[in-house]
Amino acid sequence: MSLSESSPQVFTVSSLTAAIHRLIAMNFDDVRVAGEISGYKVWSSGHAYFTLKDSGAQIRCVLFRNVLRYLKFKPGDGLAVTARGSVEVRQERGEYQLIVSSLEPQGRGALQFAFEQLKQKLAAEGLFAPERKRPLPAYPRRIGIVTSPQGAVIRDMIHVLHRRFPGLHIRLYPTLVQGEGSVEGICEGLNYFSESGWPDVVIVGRGGGSLEDLWSFNEEAVARAIAACAVPVVSAVGHETDFTIADFAADLRAPTPSAAAELVVKNREDLLDAVDVAWQRAARSAHYHVSRAARRLHERGIERAANLVRRAVGRAWQRVDEAQQRLRQADPRVRLTAVRERLHAADRESARLIRARLSRAALRLQSATGAGEHLLRARLAAAGLRYRPLAARLGALSPLAVLERGYSILTGPDGRVIKASSEAPAGAEVQARLARGRLRAIVTQSTP
Repeated sequence: MSLSESSPQVFTVSSLTAAIHRLIAMNFDDVRVAGEISGYKVWSSGHAYFTLKDSGAQIRCVLFRNVLRYLKFKPGDGLAVTARGSVEVRQERGEYQLIVSSLEPQGRGALQFAFEQLKQKLAAEGLFAPERKRPLPAYPRRIGIVTSPQGAVIRDMIHVLHRRFPGLHIRLYPTLVQGEGSVEGICEGLNYFSESGWPDVVIVGRGGGSLEDLWSFNEEAVARAIAACAVPVVSAVGHETDFTIADFAADLRAPTPSAAAELVVKNREDLLDAVDVAWQRAARSAHYHVSRAARRLHERGIERAANLVRRAVGRAWQRVDEAQQRLRQADPRVRLTAVRERLHAADRESARLIRARLSRAALRLQSATGAGEHLLRARLAAAGLRYRPLAARLGALSPLAVLERGYSILTGPDGRVIKASSEAPAGAEVQARLARGRLRAIVTQSTP
């Protein structure tokens, strides 16, 4: 054997490190490592560096910004996690590190952990405080909706709103409600309604789905856009059992989108019934008070007149008794004639006095009756002033008022309102409802 064949192989530092790197990269290109985060720091480049350790060892880790930006939770020191990635050797330093491709908290899902983490953060800022919640307007006329224009959610909400209070103004801001771009779209819709000042209230939401499907409404940007909106916001996300960060930030949480429409507007028929009941109650109250006042005045007038009559008659009888006494003491015929004359005079005076007293009592009764009628008219007028604006508002909201301006409502044979030309093809029979009367017509041409 030659000397060259028996000599041991000599590596350079670079070649040995490169060989170790190839060996490690080949065997540890996709590993999962459980440990506790220590020394977590995000550099100005956007990359995060930390150490993953347990009771016996530690390994350096790097989390590049293109991975960090898609994490649903915020890593921090002391957090137990499971990191997935590949092990590589930094040849210039002779160190090995774990290039993290995904990171999840131990013991629970990343989404649930991120939900609780963001909820605690915003609650500590007072974003969910009850004193921040604004009451919904009692009678909104303009309603803004931020949701997808596709699907049953928007149709259900419009149907409920129209059924409960026809004639409302509804404006939809169409946006994605899940996936890439949905968070930006929802925030833009809320900002649009807030800056325009057009709506009285805003409904933001979507239908049901998994936690991943609803996650756009668990983003911090959406919660802050809801809190910053200039008008009250109703959150209507998913089903009754689904809770999102948007629900806590909104002024009111609705269990479903349809329930949100129910909560935002009152039933017009119930409102009209309440107005009728209030009007009847006010009329009955005014009538009762006027009748009671008139009865008291009448009773007082009759009682006083009767007392006057009784006193006058009593005095007349007293004079008769005195005359009889004098007759017993004088010439009967002379005294009788004088007594008769005095009685006639007394009767005439009593009658005049009684007529005068009764006339004054009648005048007082008439004056009291006029005052009672004036009081009734004043109370009814006040009640009318209170309820007339509401009645005028209801009349202004009525779609029938539009017909007075020359418009008409087309309906098909089944009575449903025709909204598109495709619902009334050529040859179809339609009815036009005018402000006064109806017309029946046959469609000769239908243009989409």
